[in-house]
Amino acid sequence: MKKAAIYGQAYTVSAEKEIEILLTVLETHNIVVFFEKNFYDLLQKNNTIQKKYPTYAHFSDLNNSFDILFSIGGDGTILRAITFIRDLNIPVLGINTGRLGFLATVQKNEIKQAIDLLIRKEYSIQERSLLEIKTTPSTPEFAELNFALNEITIARRNTTAMIGIKTYLNNEYLTNYWADGLIIATPTGSTGYSLSCDGPVVLPNSKNLIITPIAPHNLNARPLVISDDITIQLEVSAREKDFLVSLDSRITTVKQKTKIHIKKTPFTIKSILLKNQSFLKTIRGKLLWGEDTRNEPL
Repeated sequence: MKKAAIYGQAYTVSAEKEIEILLTVLETHNIVVFFEKNFYDLLQKNNTIQKKYPTYAHFSDLNNSFDILFSIGGDGTILRAITFIRDLNIPVLGINTGRLGFLATVQKNEIKQAIDLLIRKEYSIQERSLLEIKTTPSTPEFAELNFALNEITIARRNTTAMIGIKTYLNNEYLTNYWADGLIIATPTGSTGYSLSCDGPVVLPNSKNLIITPIAPHNLNARPLVISDDITIQLEVSAREKDFLVSLDSRITTVKQKTKIHIKKTPFTIKSILLKNQSFLKTIRGKLLWGEDTRNEPL
């Protein structure tokens, strides 16, 4: 490992100690470090770092010469970081200074050990599928950023009334969901918004997508797991003239008669899984599976 990129968001400036540890360990191994420019400027403004570092400001500033991208924050920070990685095949490792941490799996006190494992190549690469969106007519906001790692969500806008979402799978009609919205999630996104709407947990390497309605009016409208080689088409009807589409929380307003086409992207995000880490360990710890409060003292 010779060259690393670092990405973070505004709230990460409180993780001064973690940033200092990461930089110290990387410099010990003579690894060249590039910071995302907005994050770097913020760190300098708060006197978190004094040394000069090269920066990147756009996805075109990165290339395959980078061996890794460190994301400092929570899972949301990784979702932003991948907008710089795109199809460059740069592996990403998340240092969790946020809360839950399904994607950001390195804890604050594990940074040095994590780098040591990376140097010794004691890790595996987990490929995570993404979703891409196209619309008819085209939506300018999706011209450059049209993909999502967690989910693409259709939701009502400025109304308490439900919306109707006609759903087609490979051009075959499935149903018309009357609901507050509809979530199309990847296996990675199965532990996110979809989970909070009663969607299933799906292993990251599963070749599936999940369709989860948000507060459906029909109680028999249940989450559906489909193969990830299926193309999804959505048509929305609503009292308002437009509705919302979010790609991993990047929200865009779309006109009602717009047709939405969703499918898996031709590229994946490479997530680093360190030795002794696993998805099953993560969900046991984060979702408290197997915990029994009956055994706790009153």
